[in-house]
Amino acid sequence: MIVGLIGKVIKKEPTLLNINVNGIIYQVFVSINCSSKIINDEIQLEITQIIREDSQSLYGFLDPNEKKLFDTVIKINGVGPKVALAICSTFTPSSFSQIVNDNDVSMLKRVPGIGPKGASRLLVELSGFIVDSNESSEENSSLSASFESALALESLGFKKDVVSKVLKTCVSTNTSDLVKEALKKLQK
Repeated sequence: MIVGLIGKVIKKEPTLLNINVNGIIYQVFVSINCSSKIINDEIQLEITQIIREDSQSLYGFLDPNEKKLFDTVIKINGVGPKVALAICSTFTPSSFSQIVNDNDVSMLKRVPGIGPKGASRLLVELSGFIVDSNESSEENSSLSASFESALALESLGFKKDVVSKVLKTCVSTNTSDLVKEALKKLQK
């Protein structure tokens, strides 16, 4: 499994790179956002390798959050690598996280290959998607605690929409306190 490449870019297109790594040239698909950030020939990419019956493809990322977004979206039924890359090209990971948190179907429909039904399904399956951000670590940790709490409560059998409504009314900031507070509210 290839998880990263360090090499020299010998061909660059908006969504495709050819990278020479010690004499072996790899074809790597990238998002438009990633491609626009490449300013010199020497490059280091995180890679997601997808092996299918008829092909082996490499998808490269400069930003670990973009890789997380791609890897998360690709697991959803009906979303292939092309649509996942289109999402990465259309939105930054933080703006996509905001779209998911706002449940904004109209923004998601702007991605080529996603219609109204697909957008709605994506938003339902991705509720709670969070990116790692260094700037707002305190806010991010509370979002992470909220996401972990939601997963814990859903694993106990509570419905996703009920859990999200209850968690919005909770004031705790760490996962265990959030789960306890939400359980008290859910039992009423």
